[in-house]
Amino acid sequence: MSTLKEILTRRPVAATIRLTVPAGGARPAPPVGPALGQYRLNLMAFCKDFNARTQKYKPDTPMSVTITAFKDNTFEFTVKSPSVTWYLKKAAGIESGSSRPGHVVATTLSVRHIYEIAKIKQSDPYCQYMSLESICKSIIGTANTMGIKVVKDLD
Repeated sequence: MSTLKEILTRRPVAATIRLTVPAGGARPAPPVGPALGQYRLNLMAFCKDFNARTQKYKPDTPMSVTITAFKDNTFEFTVKSPSVTWYLKKAAGIESGSSRPGHVVATTLSVRHIYEIAKIKQSDPYCQYMSLESICKSIIGTANTMGIKVVKDLD
């Protein structure tokens, strides 16, 4: 239950904006500019904060951002690590998955690759309370839907 003080200090939310922006590449041009501009948010402040938070990632790594815009023209944002499909494609060295998953195998990956991706995804806000095993199972399911076969060891 929220206390009275928490209820009174909450700021009214104008919008929740979800974007995919390259790491270290936020500029006040599209897609960031129009999305934030329509809520009169400070574009340069967002770009500087986002680029500072994502400087540890390689450039052009697609980062998911959830921006909460408040009615007093302020904002908060959370940055998630890249999607599992992006990591699987990079680990496998392919551009896209199989056109017929379940019938045609695009490539194979070892369990060690899955484990490394799971360790990275564990830092995400939505996965921080999940066990490493359950994250691995989720990643294996995603790999299967992309037509990537997961094996114990690569020969």
